Amino acid sequence: MKKDYYNVIGVMSGTSLDGVDLAHIQFVIKNNKWSFEILECETISYDSNWISILKTAVDYTENQLIELNKNYTKLLASIITNFINRRALENLDAVCSHGHTILHQPQNGFTLQIGNLPEISKLTQQKIVCDFRVQDVQLGGQGAPLVPIGDRILFAEYDYCMNLGGFSNVSFEENNTRIAFDISAVNTVLNFYANQLGLDYDDKGKISKTGNCNTDLLNELNSLDFYQKKHPKSLGFEFVKETLLPIIEKYPISIEDKLHTYTEHIAIQIALALPKKKGSMLTTGGGAYNDFLIERIQFYLPEMNVIIPSKKILEFKEALIFALLGVLKIREEVNALQSVTGAKYDHSSGAVYTP
Repeated sequence: MKKDYYNVIGVMSGTSLDGVDLAHIQFVIKNNKWSFEILECETISYDSNWISILKTAVDYTENQLIELNKNYTKLLASIITNFINRRALENLDAVCSHGHTILHQPQNGFTLQIGNLPEISKLTQQKIVCDFRVQDVQLGGQGAPLVPIGDRILFAEYDYCMNLGGFSNVSFEENNTRIAFDISAVNTVLNFYANQLGLDYDDKGKISKTGNCNTDLLNELNSLDFYQKKHPKSLGFEFVKETLLPIIEKYPISIEDKLHTYTEHIAIQIALALPKKKGSMLTTGGGAYNDFLIERIQFYLPEMNVIIPSKKILEFKEALIFALLGVLKIREEVNALQSVTGAKYDHSSGAVYTP
């Protein structure tokens, strides 16, 4: 007998490295309709040492990655335990954790999210549902994006669900099929240049706005092969490091101009990626706070109603949806869609560990 109520925590660490998002969520399912309430939620920032490690781990050897995975699993377990203890949370059905992506190479049949080792369950004394991407890649899928099934179940009233995080990705219904894919890098690039100015990020896009658009750079970025590919398709930090940054660095222009040009590029690619250029678009992720980016997206999509939701949904939507993916896994129901990832079939992905 499946339950109709779940008390869970969703845990997410994204490529923009702003920290670990934790959200205490209650789900109710009645007559096959899901509803949710986000209760306590917070982001625990990484210290400068961990930011440095996570930024450079893409170049680690296999042995270094094994050690990193152990250390990060301990870090994540302590963050989760502190969250539970400080908020005196009880009777949790599960903690549903994404981990942190270090390597994402679906074309090579490989993806690595650290923090998903079995011992996390013993360290937290909780049932843990995690490692959602690996099985999908083994089934020939991209292992990403995984959020779209949550968009379909929890946010069906919107024509598009757009996430502006380390990367932009979109999901929508087309002929009763959920379609979703990564569009471009966003905060992985914008934060890289803000960091060069001694800032964590470009607040509201104020610095980007002061720059000028470099047409040659914009054209070179827009002509990249990835944008011509059909979905399913996904991006990892490797694309930023090996493709985007070398192109941008060729141009002897100011950081302000690089930020402005790259923001224009993001907005253009988002507009090109959407089959219908009107309707409603739920927009979440850290990039939704970038007023200049939103302004440019709106410029290229004048008939689109760009909706920025409440702070809790804006900041914790991915933690919310990974919580849902974990609950679907516990229920042995589909949580990864073939139409989105390109896997051989719809499936229920993730590992379940008990203390």
